[in-house]
Amino acid sequence: MKYAVDKQEKYTIVKLNEEKLDASVAPELKSELITMHAEGAQNMILDMSNVKYTDSSGLSALLVGNRVYREDGGLFVLSALNDHVVKLVKISQLDSVLTIYPTPQEAVDAVFLNQLENDLNSEASESENGKD
Repeated sequence: MKYAVDKQEKYTIVKLNEEKLDASVAPELKSELITMHAEGAQNMILDMSNVKYTDSSGLSALLVGNRVYREDGGLFVLSALNDHVVKLVKISQLDSVLTIYPTPQEAVDAVFLNQLENDLNSEASESENGKD
């Protein structure tokens, strides 16, 4: 699987350099997403601007990534989806499950907003518990 990684303090962007996200690529994507999470990546942005096609195994890899990052309060965001991929996501009714933004920059903004909300919520719960 060909991809590029851009690690920042609050997020990691993985740009897939594959035209097809199918059974030949999906297992490796799944394991990379899990490994990066285990190595401390809290928020993941998947730049899919080069992906022209995906199938059910590709969608499965995306769902695994979504579950792994969200169960820790992080975000898993897809960006720059091609029309074919968007159609498949909608047909599969995953547009209500997956977080999708038109551009990587909008995905970055969403990560910062989510981080801010998490920080505010944890401060509020600390105040309620008298730890202030």
